[in-house]
Amino acid sequence: MPSFYDIAREKFKVRIWDRFASRIPGYDSRNWLRIRQIEAFEKFLRQHENASVFEVSPGWNRYWKEQVRNYSSADFPEFDICKQALDRTFDVVIADQVLEHVADPHAAARNIRAMVREGGYALVATPFLFRVHARPHDYSRWTEAGLKELLSHAGFTTIITDSWGNKACAKAHIGGPVRDYGLWRSLHNDPEYPIQVWAIAS
Repeated sequence: MPSFYDIAREKFKVRIWDRFASRIPGYDSRNWLRIRQIEAFEKFLRQHENASVFEVSPGWNRYWKEQVRNYSSADFPEFDICKQALDRTFDVVIADQVLEHVADPHAAARNIRAMVREGGYALVATPFLFRVHARPHDYSRWTEAGLKELLSHAGFTTIITDSWGNKACAKAHIGGPVRDYGLWRSLHNDPEYPIQVWAIAS
């Protein structure tokens, strides 16, 4: 078992390398764990550039705010998706890396559905093979079939799911920092090792 000093030294080496590599032309700073999910959401949002978009609990990560024109959001604990829905609806509701953190995902999914206007969409993404990360809690994981079932019970009728992952990416994140896609990392998909699972539901 690696010692505390071995782990600290490895993290330091990764930080030094990432700082250097980020200056290399072509270096991709997007999250390796999520790059295929991010691409799927980016493609969808480009096709709906004038949509009204509401994001559930983006926290510090305002990536989707930069990708759309008409954006609003609300954060936990002031806004608790398990207990409430806003009294208005949106063309697109995003819950990106949210449902694993809620105590009642069925209530959360129903409230997401309540905020999607007729003909609108929900974009939902969750980790599967990823370490416990309590912010403030980490409760659940879903496969594609599980996420589809959850959203179906919430009232969505058309649900397209996808997932991405591989052993190399899973191994790289055991006990280490979340890594940038960077250069040359594998994007081979192994369906038996999904790291991210996502859905576009209407």
